[in-house]
Amino acid sequence: MRHRQKGRKLGRNWEHRKAMIRNLSRALIEREQIQTTVPRAKELRKMSDKLVSYGLENTIHARRKAFQVLEDRTLVKKLFDEIAPRFTERPGGYTRIVKLADTRKGDAAPRAVVEFTSKAQ
Repeated sequence: MRHRQKGRKLGRNWEHRKAMIRNLSRALIEREQIQTTVPRAKELRKMSDKLVSYGLENTIHARRKAFQVLEDRTLVKKLFDEIAPRFTERPGGYTRIVKLADTRKGDAAPRAVVEFTSKAQ
C-alpha cells in the first residue's frame, strides 16, 4: 500500500529521481522553457516553484538552500536577480505546464512544455 507516499516514482530509484529533478530544475532556470514528459513536468513543478519561493525570500539562507539544489552560482544569481523579481506580486503558481499534441517517438509518452509564467496576474 502507498499510504502517505507523495510523488511519482518515474521508474527510477530515489537517487536517480533526485538527480533528474535537479537537472530539469537547472535546465528550466537556464533556458526558462523546456520540453519533457508530462509526469516529469508535474514533479518538476514542485521543485521549481519552491526555488522561486526561495528567490522571493532573498536571504542568505534562501540562497544557500537554492544552491544545495542548483549547485551553480550563476544559476542561483539568475534565479534571485532575474526570475524571482518577476513574481513579487504573484502569490504562487510560478510555472506553467502546456501539454503538447504529439508524443515522444520512441515510446509514445505524452510530452509537455514547462515554462515560467510571464508576469504577475
